[in-house]
Amino acid sequence: MTLPIYIRPEAEDDLDDAAAWYQTQMVGLGYEFLDEIKKTLQIMADNPEIFQVIYKDVHRAVVQRFPFVIYYQIEAETIVVLGIIHASRNPHDWKKRLN
Repeated sequence: MTLPIYIRPEAEDDLDDAAAWYQTQMVGLGYEFLDEIKKTLQIMADNPEIFQVIYKDVHRAVVQRFPFVIYYQIEAETIVVLGIIHASRNPHDWKKRLN
């Protein structure tokens, strides 16, 4: 069963900022980053429980090829993305985004 994904505005900002930064590093790299994020989101949608629970009901999905982590919860048959955060950032920053 594939679940719909809701990306919270803060996570959208994370995504936009990272893609823009990669695009400034090399033309097309921002799009490649977005493609990897989409692949990870599709895996999450198809298999919501596949990624490790790291805090209460928050899962962590590691993105391939880019040093980013997607933090998410499963709420009422929907995946809610809390943050798309660079792996070098404080791993607890996303906790500020919990309800």
